[in-house]
Amino acid sequence: MKALYLTLVMCLCQQVFYAQTDRQQIENVIQLYFDGWATGDSSKLSKAMHHSCNLKNYRDGQFILIPKKDYVSRFRLRDRPKGLETNIIYVDITDELIAGAKVEISTATDKFTDYFNLMKTTEGWFIMDKISTRKPHRVRAMLPEKEVVLTGLNRPWSMAFMSEEEVLISQKEGDLLRVNLQTKTRTPIKNFPTDAVDSLAGFGDNTGKFEVLLDPNFAQNKFIYLSYAAKGEGGKTTKVIRATLENDALSNVKTLLVASPYTHNRHHYGGGMVFGYDGKLYITIGERLFTEQDEPALPIAQNVQDRRGKIYRINSDGTIPNDNPDFGPNAVKGLFAIGIRAAQGLAMHPTTQAIWFTEHGTHQGDEINVLKAGANYGWPIKTTGKYRYDGYAPPQLKDSTYTNPVWHWSHTVAPTGLVFYKGEEFPAWKGSLLVPGLSKGSLWRISIEGETVKSAEELFLDSRVRARKVVQSPLGRLYLLTDEANGQVIRIWNRG
Repeated sequence: MKALYLTLVMCLCQQVFYAQTDRQQIENVIQLYFDGWATGDSSKLSKAMHHSCNLKNYRDGQFILIPKKDYVSRFRLRDRPKGLETNIIYVDITDELIAGAKVEISTATDKFTDYFNLMKTTEGWFIMDKISTRKPHRVRAMLPEKEVVLTGLNRPWSMAFMSEEEVLISQKEGDLLRVNLQTKTRTPIKNFPTDAVDSLAGFGDNTGKFEVLLDPNFAQNKFIYLSYAAKGEGGKTTKVIRATLENDALSNVKTLLVASPYTHNRHHYGGGMVFGYDGKLYITIGERLFTEQDEPALPIAQNVQDRRGKIYRINSDGTIPNDNPDFGPNAVKGLFAIGIRAAQGLAMHPTTQAIWFTEHGTHQGDEINVLKAGANYGWPIKTTGKYRYDGYAPPQLKDSTYTNPVWHWSHTVAPTGLVFYKGEEFPAWKGSLLVPGLSKGSLWRISIEGETVKSAEELFLDSRVRARKVVQSPLGRLYLLTDEANGQVIRIWNRG
């Protein structure tokens, strides 16, 4: 019985371990090193460092190499130093197997900057070697600048990185392109579905091609996911497909979602997509109305039998996960949240794995929300802004609970495709939410703590540009897509 108990405990511990991300595991190893260093606990240091680990330094003209065994033997148990501060400056992971980290340790009398190389073994992550100096970490100046990388795009909507240089760019009013950001070559992707329709009424018409998203296993299966405005009997609607991308052409096209009914409304298609930590595909679908005057007695976004005004969660093949929230026997399949007016951007927090999304209000009322299973975000019963139709009086629905946004603006921003910053170029931005806007061309850095917004800073006040999406490359470089007839890809870099 005791053996069975121990086995169960070990299994649970392994499940907890593997439930953590590599970044969390690495940070735990570094924290173990911090604790061992601070208290002189050689057992903690030994657990954090691989048996082959060496420590390297260069002091007074001499190179010093200290094997782990000699280094650990120097420590004796002690009280934690007063004024001790430890900080992980950055962690850079490659291929989920190797990583580099920069850390700082400060006491009342000393400052150390250490560089760790780490490796993942069958037993977990370990520090493989360390380079140390008795100098404080140098903080780079925060001097963000813009550099135009690509021009001549027709209202680019989304960009997906196949490598650091090769990207797919969807144009709202043009082709899906494969682009090399270094050589500037662009190649149209053939065989896009023939039911796709571009904007027909000029500026203000939301119709077109929307998100392009790579499968998490794209290197193996070559799957990409596309959302776009599709034409059909009765008008247009939002459609989501999966296709195989090979030889610059789409094949094996599979329809995953059609947000019927088809209507002649040309607004608020939604079309934002992201893969969650659970491997499921999350999709935004807009309400499609321009004014509340056209709302039926039971508003579209509140009607679980209507596919519009919702956020969906589906498997990558279009089937419905068994653990989706239950909206009742008559609800359309795949619902994850309701009460949505015009959500576009979705982004997953790199640590908590929570999905955050932007939402367009009418007059003001633009929001940032955290996605919750089964949540009702209130539209049009509740809004932080004003109604477009002054005479609209929303119905009072019984037994409805509404989820408030974590942030809303007091002026119109029209927030679009957002991203959590996890690069190294702007250390002070680490973990911030970067949110572009269509209105007045704003770009915001949102500082968060848990699920609370602590501050909102608008960037580039003197060079606003109507922006559709901010994206991050595999190496953490930031790019901005401008929503213009002569659309641009803009690199945001730190000249400090």
